[in-house]
Amino acid sequence: MATEILMPALSPTMEEGTLAKWLVKEGDTVSSGDLLAEIETDKATMEFEAVDEGVIGKIIVAEGTEGVKVNSPIAILLEEGEDASAVDSASAPKADTSSGTAPAEPSEATEPAKGYGRDGGAAAAPAPAAQSGDRVFATPLARRIAKDKGLDLSQIKGSGPRGRIVKSDVENAKPGAAKSEAAATPAAKTETAGQKPAMAAGMSADQVIKMFDGRDFEEVKLDGMRKTVAARLTEAKQTIPHFYLRRDIRLDALLKFRGQLNKQLEGRGVKLSVNDFIIKACALALQEVPDANAVWAGDRMLRLKPSDVAVAVAIDGGLFTPVLKDAHLKSLSALSAEMKDLATRARDRKLAPHEYQGGSFAISNLGMFGIDNFDAVINPPHGSILAVGVGVKKPVIGSDGEITAATVMSVTLSVDHRVIDGALGADFLKAIAQNLENPITMLA
Repeated sequence: MATEILMPALSPTMEEGTLAKWLVKEGDTVSSGDLLAEIETDKATMEFEAVDEGVIGKIIVAEGTEGVKVNSPIAILLEEGEDASAVDSASAPKADTSSGTAPAEPSEATEPAKGYGRDGGAAAAPAPAAQSGDRVFATPLARRIAKDKGLDLSQIKGSGPRGRIVKSDVENAKPGAAKSEAAATPAAKTETAGQKPAMAAGMSADQVIKMFDGRDFEEVKLDGMRKTVAARLTEAKQTIPHFYLRRDIRLDALLKFRGQLNKQLEGRGVKLSVNDFIIKACALALQEVPDANAVWAGDRMLRLKPSDVAVAVAIDGGLFTPVLKDAHLKSLSALSAEMKDLATRARDRKLAPHEYQGGSFAISNLGMFGIDNFDAVINPPHGSILAVGVGVKKPVIGSDGEITAATVMSVTLSVDHRVIDGALGADFLKAIAQNLENPITMLA
């Protein structure tokens, strides 16, 4: 039976992608794990692997095609021994890359295959062997091996597309294996991982363009990243009940301590930034106020135990939020080195999905751009995000009641009220401030 190879969802926000390059051609024989194509997602260019063996019978979507919808057929895979006539009988629908309509359902002559990216994209979980009546879907090679070993295919759980039994399933099967309790009907096509982008609101593109009729302007085409940023932030502001907590933090002790550390670390080539201290302070605060270390999960909350801190990194056309996992356990120098590496690879769009997914909390620092203060938008499913402004010299009242000068940094904590209430958010922000104003305690 011919198999449809579908456009995979290689990132949690991917709705469509660009088929940048085919790494195989029609007539090529492929095995599970072989690279099929390079696909540009909303975040990066990633490799797409085969999950079954067979022959590339037909390439449906040409390389360079943009806007290919997730789960649209992009190629036909033939089983061993099938000829090209199976491609014609499959009548595989082509992806509609212009109208934005959903792809047609697969025909009965084909089965959709799901793939995964080499760089951290997970394959769909193995499903029970797909059956139709008494029929069990398996590759010809798997059937021959099962026959030689005297195995009952109906008792083997398939890991191929839609639960299809492949060679490895039969080779690893044990005689008398229990039947799967899963439903026998073929699995429905999965939706893109993560939440769907919110529908655009307001005026249509044509309406906006008419407003500027006769004026000189240039239309800027949106790439996948900009579309995703727009959709997710629209969704965040429409669906997340934000509230904001603001606080000034004195940096004089931190700047003095940082200068001492950098002088001592100069021989190792390490130079700590204020942002490194902010990351560490927030990571420790998540441990000190564990109820704030939480995310919204639709109908429940998830409280995390490690401090996985995301940090916004601006790149051309958008931004990444790479995640520093277990940040509370790492030294300042380790956090500094890791953050530099993640930021560099983010700007080159070389991050794997697992490096920018997750975390319960994020930091957005615009202080280096001279911004005094701002309100950041929460990145779902995070429970909060800290907006950091520039440190500036200001007159303050000292402990002795006298007016003195101090370096003050304004921060704003944007909070998801479904996850964190006001008093809890205040405790969390207080813990962050105390860590930054007493930096030596972060080394304890």
